[in-house]
Amino acid sequence: MAQTWVQHALARTGWKPQNQVVTLGLLAILITLVFAGIYLSQVANFAILNRETQGLIEQRDQLERRNEELRGQIAELETVPRLLERAQARGFRLAQATDLEYLVVEGYNPNRAITSAPLVAQEVSPSVPIYDETFSGWLEVQIDLLRRQFESFGQ
Repeated sequence: MAQTWVQHALARTGWKPQNQVVTLGLLAILITLVFAGIYLSQVANFAILNRETQGLIEQRDQLERRNEELRGQIAELETVPRLLERAQARGFRLAQATDLEYLVVEGYNPNRAITSAPLVAQEVSPSVPIYDETFSGWLEVQIDLLRRQFESFGQ
């Protein structure tokens, strides 16, 4: 019964197999053109981004070369003979033995062992709390803070 209904509906509208093939062919061409357009759009966007990226890479390389040139110029200006020349131009001169003055500082021992950290380990003082936080302890603190916030709303 269902087949006769479909055939009857198609027969009334003049929907013949030849028209179906042509319509499906046109629909396939239309879908292909849409997908081709989307594909070309994506390829064009990729090409544009690639050119922009290449330009940015070239700009970065130029900036790195310029930075290296500037570092070289700075190193050239900071050479010892150049600094001595500039100091003499500003009125400085090399110190002579008669220009030196020595100061005596009481309690200073120049022959001490130079260390950046104490050689003997210091004991931890009891006033420093030992870190012993667990998840349950952290959760308890958070709940206590939340409880205090609700209590402050009522006041």
